[in-house]
Amino acid sequence: MDLKKFAEGNELFQKAYFKKNEQALLELAQNGQNPKALFIGCSDSRVIPDLMIQSNPGDLFVIRNVGNFVPPYKPDEDYHATASGIEYAVSVLNVSEIIICGHSHCGAINHLFQNIEDPSLTHTKKWLDLGEKAKSMALLSLGRNADREELLRVTERLSVITQIENLLTYPTVKKRVAEENLHIYGWYYDIQTGGIHYYDPDTYEFEPLNSLVKKTDMV
Repeated sequence: MDLKKFAEGNELFQKAYFKKNEQALLELAQNGQNPKALFIGCSDSRVIPDLMIQSNPGDLFVIRNVGNFVPPYKPDEDYHATASGIEYAVSVLNVSEIIICGHSHCGAINHLFQNIEDPSLTHTKKWLDLGEKAKSMALLSLGRNADREELLRVTERLSVITQIENLLTYPTVKKRVAEENLHIYGWYYDIQTGGIHYYDPDTYEFEPLNSLVKKTDMV
């Protein structure tokens, strides 16, 4: 895919989608954004939040990074791209939900089990430290002789849980969760089926997303 393809795509977007939804998009431009949810997902090109859940412009405030990782709260560090996005969503946009979405066949998780010696990946190697806890938990659960694919799938899911733990180190996030006006969800997207499962803290299992909707409707 080259720039010509992108340009043609934008022209089609303007003539079709934008024209059809012009009023709603202009209102977003004039009145500003008011998303209900912060979506923290992976930069993987196969993971497209709006496509996966058929959301509209203005619905999601999205942060994407390698591995859908959440660095713990450390205000003394120099750069805070993901942390800044979290703070803005929670304290300025006042989102009511945060979704941390991992996915199958994640390159970041795969590289946790490889030695990275390439000097051009210095920042990536350091960033992957945020997945080490999930890796250790998976190895403890399955053992070092476990089937590699099973080990990766388990690590991907455990990473979602450990990133939620990191998210709760942010004082404002923790405070609003305690006040019950902010809810955190862990999702796992299967790129082979398109299905999404959510982490149920009551059962310690990942359940189909539509079962969460049914459970919420019953409350």
